[in-house]
Amino acid sequence: MDDDFLLKAAGLARQAIGLSEPNPRVGCVLVSPSGEVLGQGHTQQAGGPHAEVMALRDAESRGLSVAGATAYVTLEPCAHHGRTPPCADALVRVGVGRVVIALMDPNPLVGGKGAARLREAGIQVDVVPPTHPAAVASWELNIGFLSRMVRQRPWVRMKMAGSLDGRTALSNGQSKWITGEVARADGQAWRARAGAVLTGIGTVLADDPRLDVRAIDTFRQPLRVVLDAHWRTPVNARIWDLPGEALVIGLVGSPEDEAAQARYDALVAAGRTVLVLPADESGRQVSLPAVLAELTRRHVNELHVEAGAQLNAALMAADLVDEYLLYQAPKLIGPGRALAELPALADLAQAVTLQFHDVQMVGDDLRILARPPGRGRF
Repeated sequence: MDDDFLLKAAGLARQAIGLSEPNPRVGCVLVSPSGEVLGQGHTQQAGGPHAEVMALRDAESRGLSVAGATAYVTLEPCAHHGRTPPCADALVRVGVGRVVIALMDPNPLVGGKGAARLREAGIQVDVVPPTHPAAVASWELNIGFLSRMVRQRPWVRMKMAGSLDGRTALSNGQSKWITGEVARADGQAWRARAGAVLTGIGTVLADDPRLDVRAIDTFRQPLRVVLDAHWRTPVNARIWDLPGEALVIGLVGSPEDEAAQARYDALVAAGRTVLVLPADESGRQVSLPAVLAELTRRHVNELHVEAGAQLNAALMAADLVDEYLLYQAPKLIGPGRALAELPALADLAQAVTLQFHDVQMVGDDLRILARPPGRGRF
């Protein structure tokens, strides 16, 4: 019975995608000793109620007492005062008898304190093994939040779409459309998961993309980020269009580069949001670790990369890609643009090795999720 209610809570947690960021996506189900569902809920927008409070409100709205009930939660109840009071205290106050937790919270502000507070109040606390389906589901659903808490950087997901022979576009740049409509809609759902979408200036100049979430409902738009070392982003580029916000990151211009300084000044004068970060070792591009550090500071859990071959290759070379989201169309198009501008290898042993995490059909196209070995656990 525990398994069923935990998986029900995991299903509720999925409804927080695109809503709760930067908070984790959590579900809660309150169940009576006889097995009756008394209340259920999931995390709301940041600053709003957490899953436990939503479940308690649901029970209260139906006039049901939760005294002695079991609370099934996908993540350890919080024990600290943030934008909302501690959920552990709320469960203690109403007198639940037992709490079953799918996954402990590595947030230093929680980190076992929620479970400890419940036990101190005489409430039975059970934590399922990490291999339990609900624990796995909660981990995968919150992999960005967990990455930010444990590794102090976002989970970086690189999305690519191409032909079966690995081409993202024809040699002349034509790419609409290699993959089908269902795959493109699926890609929108992955954008909606992200706290930020990252691209490079080459993509902005070539395609003038919006990079917002379209065709599906979402409470919030991810931050759109452009790496543009020399401030070539046009003031009227579509990346600036509402809804949502955009940020262009570049370098301090050299005194000799008056044109770059003028472009920077024009962006600032137009009220565009810009940020100067340190250069990489070449001195010509923005430091990618500095970008991730800045996005961590902005509480970005999942970074969704939709970029061209050059930036893709740079992220790969720096070993900063945690997951590859690849859509492959059943087409062979011959010469064209590659997924990434990778250097030629002298030996197959030098190849980057990945592990397939999930493979499935999406419409007529194949969707592959692949990760470097061991990258999914930290």
